[in-house]
Amino acid sequence: MEYRNIGKTGKKAGVIGLGCEHLDRAPYDRVKETIDAALAGGINLLDVFMPGREVRENIARSLGSRRGDVMIQGHVGSTDIREQYDISRDMPTVRRYFEDLLGIFGGYVDFGMMFFIDSEEDYRGVFETPFADYLQTLKSRGSIGHIGFSSHNPEIAARVVKTGLPELMLFSINLAFDLLPAEVNVLDQLGSKIDANAFAGFDPKRAELYRLCESRGVGITVMKTLGAGKLLSPEHSPFSKPLTAAQCVHYALSRPAVASVLLGCQTAAEVENALRYFDSSEADRDYSDVLGTLRSDFRGHCVYCGHCQPCPVGIDIAAVNKYLDIARLDIANVPPSVRSHYASLSHRGSECVSCGNCEARCPFGVRVAAGMAEAARIFGS
Repeated sequence: MEYRNIGKTGKKAGVIGLGCEHLDRAPYDRVKETIDAALAGGINLLDVFMPGREVRENIARSLGSRRGDVMIQGHVGSTDIREQYDISRDMPTVRRYFEDLLGIFGGYVDFGMMFFIDSEEDYRGVFETPFADYLQTLKSRGSIGHIGFSSHNPEIAARVVKTGLPELMLFSINLAFDLLPAEVNVLDQLGSKIDANAFAGFDPKRAELYRLCESRGVGITVMKTLGAGKLLSPEHSPFSKPLTAAQCVHYALSRPAVASVLLGCQTAAEVENALRYFDSSEADRDYSDVLGTLRSDFRGHCVYCGHCQPCPVGIDIAAVNKYLDIARLDIANVPPSVRSHYASLSHRGSECVSCGNCEARCPFGVRVAAGMAEAARIFGS
C-alpha cells in the first residue's frame, strides 16, 4: 500500500480505501471477510455513509479490537426512512442518526462528513442553519477529528471549501465526469497553474476545484471512480473503448489534492482485485489513449448512486435502472435471471406515480419517471 497526506489534517490514508455502501444488507460473515481483506491489504480508510444500524454494527463488529487501525468517514445528515436512505437537515433527526453512528464506533469517527451538499438549497441547509455549528461542536468535544463534506457539484463544492470549515472533501472524480468534448491533448495542459483557456478538454470548474483544495490544504477522497462500473463496460463506456480499473484509479489519483480512491467492494475477492492496482505497470495505468474519444457524458444516465431516494411508493430506483440498463442491451433477449431479479423487487417501475421528487434529487439529470415506465413495458407489472 502507498500512503498520502490527507490535506493538512496530519493524517495519512492508503491511496486505495474502502467504500462500504455495497456491504449494506450483506450478511455479517461477508462483511467480516471484506473488512479482513481490506485491513490485510493495508487499507486504513473506510467510508460509512449508510444510515442503517445493521450495516454499521456489522462493520464495527468486524473491526473489533482493530478499530484504531482504520479511519472512518461518517456522514452527518444521512438518515433512514422506510429502509431507504435520505438526506436530512432536521437537527433532532440528524443528531439521532449521527450519535448512533458514534456510539457504534466507540464514540469517535475521524471525519464527520457534511452529507451531500450539491445545490443552493443544500448549501443553505448546512450553512444557514445550526447544522454547520453542530459539526464544530462535535469537533470541539472530540467526537470527530476533522470536518469534511461530500458533493458532486463543483460550483457548490468550491463555495463550501471557501468557507474554511472543511478539511476534507469526498467528490466524484473520473475521466468521463471531468472531460468535456474537445480535440486537444489535454494531458499537455496539466501544469502547475490553471489556465482556463488551455483546459479546453476538461471542465475548468472541476479542475479549478481540485486546485482550490490543494491550495487550501483540503484533502480529497474519491467516489464514483469507476463510474458505477460503466467505464469498464464496452457497452456503457462513453469512450471508444472501456477503461481498465487501473486506468480509472490512476486518473483519480493524478488529480490535485487527492489522497485516496474509495472503491466499493462487497467481497474479499473484490478487495484483492482492487489491490492489484499496485501490481500494474505504468503502461497499464496510462489512460492517454482514451482522451478525445468521448462519445457522451453521464448526463441523463443513471450511475446507481441512490441520491434519488426515498421514493414515496418504495421503489428501489437504482435497482430498477440496473436491470433496465441490462435489458436495453438486447430487449428481445432479456436474460431470464434478470427478469427474475426484477420480479423479486418489492416495488417495480409500474408503481411509479411520476411525482418528480427523484428527478429533483438526481445529480445527473436522469429522467427517472420515463425509465420506470420503460421498465414496466419491458418487464411487465
